[in-house]
Amino acid sequence: MKDGKHVILCVDDDSDMLDAIQILVESLGHTVVCASSAEEGLKKFKSESPDLIIADLMMEEVDSGTGLARDLKLAGCKVPVYLLSSVGDALRNNADYAELSLTGVFQKPIQPEVLARTLKKELGA
Repeated sequence: MKDGKHVILCVDDDSDMLDAIQILVESLGHTVVCASSAEEGLKKFKSESPDLIIADLMMEEVDSGTGLARDLKLAGCKVPVYLLSSVGDALRNNADYAELSLTGVFQKPIQPEVLARTLKKELGA
């Protein structure tokens, strides 16, 4: 938490997607920290101590989102990590979240009501 608000780290190399998620998350009363690569996301995780992380599956490399999830786990991440993917439904049905160190997957484009419900469930706010 920062200034009484939960901090959500959003990692995506698409600046339009980052802007859209930031507007939505801030409208729900949370603080957003953005990163445009998996490497930057890992650095911001270490410096910002987010309460929840949303990372794109395909950024600078295919599957860099799952690589980031593994790196976060190795760095001691204990907060929920959600992957954001245009193949979210297929991934949801064919992947083991625990094996990928993920809490869940959001389908692109992210549905505001799904994000709001998930944040409330995970953060209690």
